Amino acid sequence: MFGFMPLPWWGYIIVLLIFTQLTIFSVTLYLHRCQSHRALELHPVLSHFFRCWLWLTTGIVTKEWAAIHRKHHAKVESENDPHSPVALGIKTVFFEGAELYRMEAKNQETLDRYGEGTPDDWMERNLYTRHSWLGIYLMLTVNLLLFGTLGLTIWALQMAWIPLFAAGVINGIGHYFGYRNYEVKDNSRNIVPLGLFLGGEELHNNHHAFATSAKFSTRWFEIDIGWYAIKCLSWFGLARAKRVVPALRQQPTKTNIDADTLKALIAYRFQLMARYSRDVISPVLQEERKRTSKESRYLLRRAKTALIRDASIMHVSQRTTLAMVLENFHSLNIAYQFRIKLQEIWNRSTASQKELMDALQEWCQQAEATGIERLRAYSYSLKTYVTV
Repeated sequence: MFGFMPLPWWGYIIVLLIFTQLTIFSVTLYLHRCQSHRALELHPVLSHFFRCWLWLTTGIVTKEWAAIHRKHHAKVESENDPHSPVALGIKTVFFEGAELYRMEAKNQETLDRYGEGTPDDWMERNLYTRHSWLGIYLMLTVNLLLFGTLGLTIWALQMAWIPLFAAGVINGIGHYFGYRNYEVKDNSRNIVPLGLFLGGEELHNNHHAFATSAKFSTRWFEIDIGWYAIKCLSWFGLARAKRVVPALRQQPTKTNIDADTLKALIAYRFQLMARYSRDVISPVLQEERKRTSKESRYLLRRAKTALIRDASIMHVSQRTTLAMVLENFHSLNIAYQFRIKLQEIWNRSTASQKELMDALQEWCQQAEATGIERLRAYSYSLKTYVTV
């Protein structure tokens, strides 16, 4: 049975890809970057188009999605996280992610606490929220009329797309498998550096480090297709990025600690700690590997992750390996302890600006006195960072 729009076999595949990718863009641009994190402004017409498309293809209610996602960030990987593979298991989140979403959407406390600022107009109250499943059946009817019986297949794949890839892949695999640019206090991962298929959501670790950034890519080889869409839309006045990842700025001639140095340390803390791992921990680790025995080199290879990971998310085996390395390798112990001390400076939320500046000045003085050249060079470099 053919519909009003018969196509060759490859035409149906193109239609499916267009429909599903449009849904992905609706999720990443509208629900995620715009509504949940307020990192992006969208033209009202475009916002309503995305909202309508999501009603037709997913039945998602904006307030529910935004509230659940905000709670995920606030309670990440705790027992109160709505979809944590650490707390619930990767199989549960991957295969039952959509069900976890539906369960949390019934939690009125979550909606009241985390759902503020989402659309509350007549259309939302009387159609999109009250009749959230009506759009899905309307989409089924349209698909059948346009494409005949193959429209049912297209519709079924549309319905499975977000539960599988957003709820399962991003929420599950994105906290389980991949690489990390930034050592945040959760297990978020960048699944792949090419954020093409899922609108840029593949760059999940970057997002957890800079949740309010409209741009998810942070390194030269990473591609966030959602960001390219934002740039294109901005040319037509349909979108405006409100915040992006702060760019590192330095004044090479600056040699003292001042208020701007402290601001830079806080603003760039994830980038600066990534550079500490690259410029201090890794070189010191390599130097130790060169001058130690074969058996110890194996231990040092295992310790690379533990030396840069936050203690709160370490596995027991990593803690054991770290303890052995710190006990047996003096220079690595020093480099590690100075990493912890640097993190403690910006975590002192009750300290005054003067106290924090004094602590940073003391850190630099002590780092330069250790005799570890890599640590000394990092201290000199740290003083050059500015925010304006």
